[in-house]
Amino acid sequence: MASDLFTIGASGIRAARAALDITAQNIANASTEGYVRRSVELSELSTAGGYNRISDISLSGVRVDGIARNADAFRQGEVRRTGSDAARAGAELAGLESAEAALEQSKLYPALTGFEASLQRLASDPVDPALRAAVLEDARTLTRTFAIAAQGLDEAANGLRFEAQDGTAQVNLLAGELARTNVQLIRTRPGTSDQATLLDQRDSLLDRLSEFTGVSATFNANQTVEVRLGGSAGPLLVSGANTASFAMTTAADGTIGFTLDGNPVALPAGSLAGKAQALVSLRDTRTSLDGLADALISAANGAQANGTALDGTPGPPLFSGSGAAGITVALSSGSAIATAPAGAPAGSRDIAGLNALRGALDSADIAGGTSGLIFSVSSAAAGRRVTSDALDAIAGSARIALEARSGVDLEQEAVNLVRFQQAFQASGRAIQVASDVFDTLLALK
Repeated sequence: MASDLFTIGASGIRAARAALDITAQNIANASTEGYVRRSVELSELSTAGGYNRISDISLSGVRVDGIARNADAFRQGEVRRTGSDAARAGAELAGLESAEAALEQSKLYPALTGFEASLQRLASDPVDPALRAAVLEDARTLTRTFAIAAQGLDEAANGLRFEAQDGTAQVNLLAGELARTNVQLIRTRPGTSDQATLLDQRDSLLDRLSEFTGVSATFNANQTVEVRLGGSAGPLLVSGANTASFAMTTAADGTIGFTLDGNPVALPAGSLAGKAQALVSLRDTRTSLDGLADALISAANGAQANGTALDGTPGPPLFSGSGAAGITVALSSGSAIATAPAGAPAGSRDIAGLNALRGALDSADIAGGTSGLIFSVSSAAAGRRVTSDALDAIAGSARIALEARSGVDLEQEAVNLVRFQQAFQASGRAIQVASDVFDTLLALK
């Protein structure tokens, strides 16, 4: 009996020591990002009985089977899915906010209304050189604001493409790390601390990867993972030790797309999908801005051609170039503004030509188009902001649920320290009792 007590007590001490070590590890890593709480797996240890043993079984204590991670595959999948959706909305929102800032900070609408106001003031005295110079200066201000707005949109688009290129490189880097982790998992014995660390690394890499693109993960019996872009039927990005090459393509209009091993692939979620959508919005905004600039050039130059300048000559073009970035003032002097109708003599005070210019601008509705463009971009940003906030809240709730299941609860770990310490002491007491019994037997005569 004493030898059995020794065996049982020793196994209990080993199990309690392992549990204490794991509890201490949990406490030490309570704030470590990506760490999943560990627990010890125990099973009863029994061996075949011998002479004069109860039935045919000899009780031999407890066995440490390995280390278990308190992971929840479903909640981890939800964290990846909701986080990927939130990342897409956040990236798209950032692009829309950049477009909104580019239009508002350029002061395009105030410059346009200022130009129209200077034309109205010129109607009070069409031969006044100061009023004519003011119109010309306001026209130059207007062309500069068009250029500033276009430059702001272009810089925002360039920034998004740079970030998307960096994100593409990160996807390839993370995919390569996942493939290497798969190889290490194959070589690692199940239930060991090394495997638990590798599984934490695997899940952390999947979380980071899902921030860039929506992924579908399939876990094999050996704990390796297969990763597909998009849904479960999407193309393989990682399979065992192999990875596919992920790349970004840029179209002539500045929008971007993605390929996997040279084949086009659609990204349903992730920051890269959001940046791609934001670039589409920036392209459309820039196209609308160019359209407004071209409409201004066409309306103003058409009215000028049908009027007469101050010196009695036909009115020359007021603007030159094309698009928001190319529009410039073509006149060098305010006297060339065609305020009089066609055929009017030099120095005419007839403002029919000026009225025609103002009417052409009103018909083209440049101011209304500019206001509408700014409003549409602002409305899109506001709507996406609401969506982004909602998706952030959903992603936060999913992460909190995962932390509640897989995270370290310091209060529970403190209770476990006491519990396992008492188990350690009790197992030590069992060994002491075995020693006392053995000594007593030896002392018998």
